[in-house]
Amino acid sequence: MTEKKYPITTVGALIFNEKNEFLLVKTYKWKGKYGVPGGKIDMGETAEYALHREIKEETNLSVENVKFIVMQDCIFSEEFHTPKHFIFLNYSCVTKNPEEIILNDEAHEYIWVNKQEAAKMDLNLPTKKLIEMIG
Repeated sequence: MTEKKYPITTVGALIFNEKNEFLLVKTYKWKGKYGVPGGKIDMGETAEYALHREIKEETNLSVENVKFIVMQDCIFSEEFHTPKHFIFLNYSCVTKNPEEIILNDEAHEYIWVNKQEAAKMDLNLPTKKLIEMIG
């Protein structure tokens, strides 16, 4: 009998600073494109708990004022380094300590940008769609 495979549910967020800029990270997993910090939801944790944990692990930032924005399917994206089926739960949130960023090994670069600056950048498609949804 063949084992069933299921999509991977993840969380990610546009993290805003006091200048209304948001954080983008460049990652090898997305072939050098910019995206938002985030990751998989572990068994037994809520999506919002996973979001706080993943952001802390990947950026060292603490966030608050978490708001759900959109769910996105990402099925075998050519932008991702391996064929995967993701369900992205995307949020927005705020950090009060933007100067305390320490990236883990998942990202190799970061930048704070506004929506107009982001529009000119090499973003992965799910991040482009998320940014389009914000005001």
